[in-house]
Amino acid sequence: MSIKTFQPLHLLERWVQENNELVNKWKQQVGGGDTLGRDQSQTHLRCCSSEFHKLLMKIQGIPPLADHTQLELTVVYNACVCFTAQSQFSEAELLLTQSTERVLQVHSTSTEDDPAASDPHLFWRTVLKSVGNTALAPCVLRLLCLQWAIWLSTCQLKTIQEFQNELMSVFERLSTEVWDKGRKSSDDPLLVMDPRKLVELLQICTYIAQGAESLSEGQSSEALSALHTASSLPAPRTLIAYTHLLSGSCLAHMGRPQMALQCYRKALETDRRCLCALYRSMLIYRQLGNTQAEIQALRLLHSTLMLPSATEPPLAGTPLLSPSLLLCSQSLSSMLSVPSALSILHNLALKCVLHGRVSEGVEYYLDLLAALQSEDQHGMHAGSPPLPRLPELYLQAGAALLMAQRPADCVALCDEVITTTLELLPERVVLEEPDEECEAGSRALSGGGEDRVGMLLWTAAAYLLHGHCNTHLKDWKQAVTHYARCFNLLVKVRLKKRGFQPQIPSADMVGKQGTDLCILQRLKGLSLAGRGISFTQTDQLREALRDLQLSLQAFPECATAGLWCGEVLWRLGRRREAAACWENTWSFTPQSSEEQLS
Repeated sequence: MSIKTFQPLHLLERWVQENNELVNKWKQQVGGGDTLGRDQSQTHLRCCSSEFHKLLMKIQGIPPLADHTQLELTVVYNACVCFTAQSQFSEAELLLTQSTERVLQVHSTSTEDDPAASDPHLFWRTVLKSVGNTALAPCVLRLLCLQWAIWLSTCQLKTIQEFQNELMSVFERLSTEVWDKGRKSSDDPLLVMDPRKLVELLQICTYIAQGAESLSEGQSSEALSALHTASSLPAPRTLIAYTHLLSGSCLAHMGRPQMALQCYRKALETDRRCLCALYRSMLIYRQLGNTQAEIQALRLLHSTLMLPSATEPPLAGTPLLSPSLLLCSQSLSSMLSVPSALSILHNLALKCVLHGRVSEGVEYYLDLLAALQSEDQHGMHAGSPPLPRLPELYLQAGAALLMAQRPADCVALCDEVITTTLELLPERVVLEEPDEECEAGSRALSGGGEDRVGMLLWTAAAYLLHGHCNTHLKDWKQAVTHYARCFNLLVKVRLKKRGFQPQIPSADMVGKQGTDLCILQRLKGLSLAGRGISFTQTDQLREALRDLQLSLQAFPECATAGLWCGEVLWRLGRRREAAACWENTWSFTPQSSEEQLS
């Protein structure tokens, strides 16, 4: 008789001991001197969740008793934390539902044919009401915290919003009295994660996720108020930095760039690894036209991205339910995204070249090409804006080298592009007129893909740059040869309108077509202008006049061609025509130096 009396107590003690051994084993693994790798950590998590689940099956093998329920809910909490940490949300929710239903059975509350069983809000309200202020209340509140974590991890922000009052009550109760009453005996079952830390993490992560969602919906002022509250909560530095970052984004959307910059600065001061704040600052500088600050931010961002710590954050001390697991909404991810180191380097090189810092830009371009050719793609990650294709990068670098008075290096890059693409060029390319529904810049090619017209334009641009290098070296004969090769490639392109035969594109079609046709016409105009100028230097004035006039037909805004055309007409004794040509040239808006021949 005495054996039957003490058997339940003996089982309870044994189950508590087994739970505590599992918890201590986990804490020794993650809190010891060795830092677990990601694979090791996941393996250990799977093992722990399996062991907790086995223990739970033992406890649930007997009818629900009030004496056992506290232990059962503690083991459920530990198992669900492990399941949630592995993103096994359906398994965790199933355990939560089963365990809370057993709580209702203990309190003689039936859920059969009850609408609360199918509605999570009504169901949890029923459970909370049934336990009231009993000894089970802390256990149930912990489980509700895990339900909160699952809703947050699966981006169910509307569900959280509808249950906001109850969740805030959970925060207050777990932070104060309920938790203090529940941990007096050293024989109590242990927990794998402190519920107070969990609820604090959930609260600030909810503010951040809701703020990001409001910001994406254009509700900047509402988001700003919530984020201001969140910034004063106890939380890891990374999350506090996120609140400052999102506050800055709200202010930027509200047209307050200087205040946005202050918030981004606070984010970086709070957490120096908050690179998205530095990236957003760079975008603000670009918007304000502060080129020097933009270049400085790009340089700092690139150097920081190249550090190992920027791409490999430390795993030591990371909680079971990490902020990255809870903050996974698409709107927030887009705000936290930062381009790759190579993409930033390309922006830095281009910005330097376009704003007169050519020697710096050249070095950045050469670093970029070296990185792309090496096996080490450090700093590349999924989701980054794609870099231009390699031939295009070669051409950009070549143009920068020519601007830096390094024609021989420019020629080397041009030859590389020509060698790579020349044999792949088709005999003829037909550029079809896009439908009205299509995007203006789309490429619609018959008998091939998008690369065909791209390859042709790259090769033509390489010949054009080669001709510029010859012009710089005053090798007029070679300049004429390369400009001619450029033009001969471009006349292979035909434009096909619906219902008409393919025809050679003209300047008046550019406004109706996309980017490719615009580039095509500009390349035609520049190649003809270059050849015309080269003919002028060898006193072949009639050939020069022909090419310069054809250049103006293809690309009327080419001021260089207009000026040289007037010069040739003047030298041919046609001074009235020369004056008219110059007058017509200056009537156009002046083009940037990148579009003109030097």
